[in-house]
Amino acid sequence: MFKEKVVVITGGAMGIGKAIADAFRAEGAQVCVIDKQEGPHYVGDIGQKNVLEAFAQSVIAHHGHIDCLINNAPPLFKGIDSCGYDEFNESLRLGVTAPYYLTQLFLPYFAPGASIVNISSSRDRMSQPNTESYTAAKGGIAALTHALAVSLSGRVRVNSISPGWIDTAYTVYEGADASQHPAGRVGHPMDIAHMVLFLCSDKAGFITGENICIDGGMTRQMIYHNDYNWELKEE
Repeated sequence: MFKEKVVVITGGAMGIGKAIADAFRAEGAQVCVIDKQEGPHYVGDIGQKNVLEAFAQSVIAHHGHIDCLINNAPPLFKGIDSCGYDEFNESLRLGVTAPYYLTQLFLPYFAPGASIVNISSSRDRMSQPNTESYTAAKGGIAALTHALAVSLSGRVRVNSISPGWIDTAYTVYEGADASQHPAGRVGHPMDIAHMVLFLCSDKAGFITGENICIDGGMTRQMIYHNDYNWELKEE
């Protein structure tokens, strides 16, 4: 399905990004990864404008076009109690500005039928205390998704995925950790990778501007103290 397709993935050296990269490679794609971790890929910080420009130039120099752009690299995870001005802006650069700018840099080079998939988070619609930098960036990329889908109408399909609890070590959880999920288990990276491949395929040709939450049903639960065995334990 993706034989010889050119796929660009940010943050593709580990975790969900690596699972996505491996899944595309298994389908015969030519995968271009950028990650700040050292390894056999383009090493760089996507929070830096010059790094994004150099990476995009490298991809086009080698391949001439791209078919899929997967914006996966995560922003900082800090909150109002500790996240200062510069760190908050860094989080937005990683989580929103970099996906936007990469899209702009690649815009003349998207092949017919091209697709962008942005990795958001279920935190784009719900929160825990002291998560503002991450949550703001994930909310931003979810909104950027439908804006780009409209702007790139007829040229590139743009969708986003909002993962819930995804254990990147593929740990098998039992007890309450698993049973609290309506799906009966904690997620793993391939749950996300499979959806990325679907959204980038011709089978999803009529889907654009959409956000798909993959969280085992957690955000669909109505939770109140003392209802259905849920209990709030105040500190």
